[in-house]
Amino acid sequence: MTEDAGDLDGLVRKRIRALRVAQGWSLDELAARAGLSQSSLSRIENGQRRLALDQLVTLAKALDTTLDQLVETAAEDVVISPTVDARHGTMRWPVKGDPGISVVRQRVTGPPPDNPARMRAHPGREWLVVLSGTAVLMLGHRRIRLTTHQAAEFPTMMPHALGAEGGPCEVLGIFDRDARRGHLPDPGPRDC
Repeated sequence: MTEDAGDLDGLVRKRIRALRVAQGWSLDELAARAGLSQSSLSRIENGQRRLALDQLVTLAKALDTTLDQLVETAAEDVVISPTVDARHGTMRWPVKGDPGISVVRQRVTGPPPDNPARMRAHPGREWLVVLSGTAVLMLGHRRIRLTTHQAAEFPTMMPHALGAEGGPCEVLGIFDRDARRGHLPDPGPRDC
């Protein structure tokens, strides 16, 4: 076993124990949920028993997590750098999440488009909350003003665009899988 594999082995064992303790479960409770004996689970947590893939899958389910999350190694760089789109007055920080959704923190500096033809429509749903400042959501023919801590949810098949009012604003947006495709960077004009 390599040193890295040994580190991962120890990390997974610590996670199993930490998740169990965080749930307030005894060894007996988690063992029952995972279909293992209490002594087997104890030996897994203490490194006295080999970690088997089938047991890890079962333990991940019992701990209400995924196998990927259970064995995920720490990222080398925890700092997320934004991508800047000066043309549209936005700055985005992608946030890792479920493969079916995308979470983006975005700084918006420009106003929304005054021409409805510049709004986009695509399949999916979007949810957003204003973290700071005032955002203007153009949704079809409606102009919706959102201040700090206000949120909106809407189907993205409706033409939409987002802008700032009275200075920059920061928005946290969550897109489902279909809406994410509509928000991927492309070389053409984009407003949302």
